[in-house]
Amino acid sequence: MKKLYFQSSLPRAGSTLLQNIMGQNPDFYVTPTSGVLELLYGARLNYTNSPEFSAQDKELMREGFLNFCLQGINGFFDSITDKPCILDKSRGWGYHYDFLNTFYPNPKILCMVRDPRDIFCSMEKNFRKSPEKDSNMINHKTGEGVTTEKRIDIWSSNPPVGMAMERLYQIIKEGNDKRIHFIKFETLCKSPQKEMEKIYNYLELPYFEHDFDNIEQITQEDDKVYGIFGDHIIKNKLEYIPSNAKEILGKGACDWIKGNYKWFYDYFKYV
Repeated sequence: MKKLYFQSSLPRAGSTLLQNIMGQNPDFYVTPTSGVLELLYGARLNYTNSPEFSAQDKELMREGFLNFCLQGINGFFDSITDKPCILDKSRGWGYHYDFLNTFYPNPKILCMVRDPRDIFCSMEKNFRKSPEKDSNMINHKTGEGVTTEKRIDIWSSNPPVGMAMERLYQIIKEGNDKRIHFIKFETLCKSPQKEMEKIYNYLELPYFEHDFDNIEQITQEDDKVYGIFGDHIIKNKLEYIPSNAKEILGKGACDWIKGNYKWFYDYFKYV
């Protein structure tokens, strides 16, 4: 049976980069943005609401459903790779830790985080670099989305950024953060070997020597599906690039972000 590992990171925080670094290890099959959780989530909805299950022995049906989930995820990956280790990437795994834990006990979940100012900065950069495309964000009649500040307000209240931050807040509140391994994007860029050694230690696997100067793009996904904010192309060399959030967003917006996400800055000790 394959070993399953999971990545559940913030948007614009280096999740694709981490997948492709891990993919250098020949034992690992790494996914792009995965839909496996959605398959299980859909199955859970039907299991919960279908009268056919409700009409039978509840404990027996529960055991059957949980094994269905386990065999389903194993069968999915058995059919597409012979590699012994899987790293499945979906933003929802961390939030649905308790559900995952019911059929795959004590799952190992990696979570990339990043200074929220730089997450919003990345979103704004993507917005600005595609002026020939309608972002579906701006309404000139109502004024919605016409300024950087208003766009930050939209992103902070909606997927992917707003939902991801709220989910992370709840993960910490419920205590599941203690079971998840967090990696700061900035620290990974500055000290990649040290951070990767921590990851392998958390996964309880022998360390693999990675080449941070030649990172091949293994994961492939059609960014047109995600609109102008889809950006899953990585740079082949890992290097730290200082933040320019203040220049792009402005000091006022950066201060608002830091105040609005004070819990994040306190927890992850960003300054």
